[in-house]
Amino acid sequence: MKKLLLSLALIGGLGFAANAQTEGAVRKLSVGAEFGFPTGDGSKDNLIVGGSLQYEHPVAKSFNITGSAGYLSNIITGDSKKLLEAFGQKTSYGYIPVKAGGKYYFGGNFYGAAELGATFATASGQGTAFTYAPGLGASFSLADKSSLDFGVRYETWSKDGSSSFVGLRLAYAFGL
Repeated sequence: MKKLLLSLALIGGLGFAANAQTEGAVRKLSVGAEFGFPTGDGSKDNLIVGGSLQYEHPVAKSFNITGSAGYLSNIITGDSKKLLEAFGQKTSYGYIPVKAGGKYYFGGNFYGAAELGATFATASGQGTAFTYAPGLGASFSLADKSSLDFGVRYETWSKDGSSSFVGLRLAYAFGL
């Protein structure tokens, strides 16, 4: 929870420091780096890293619909990794999240986002999980309709139980 609050404070501080304003009514394609910090019991030895593409299409002045896809690797670290390696087991698992949702821009740079979709495991037999991810972020305009986007979200994958993580995304968006 401390990481989430720190992330929100960082995004807020960057927003107040920025002079550029972003309007939501712009088509964008963004490429981003993803980082995740699992929550819950037994998650202290996990880290999620990956990348994603996201498309935004305006449907109202301050509201865009979104579609995104990416690749995330859940990497097991620390003592858990050593134990798994000793038994010849895998220490990372791949996932492909595919989501659709919306972004509502309020106060210029800032937005609230919500996405729903599916996350496909790359290992055979692990199946597909229902995914939902509410979040907050900020977008800062650069030259030539491009922008930098910082987002934080709480993402949950639900299949025979659920697993959640606090996700951070740093992206470069191209205006279309």
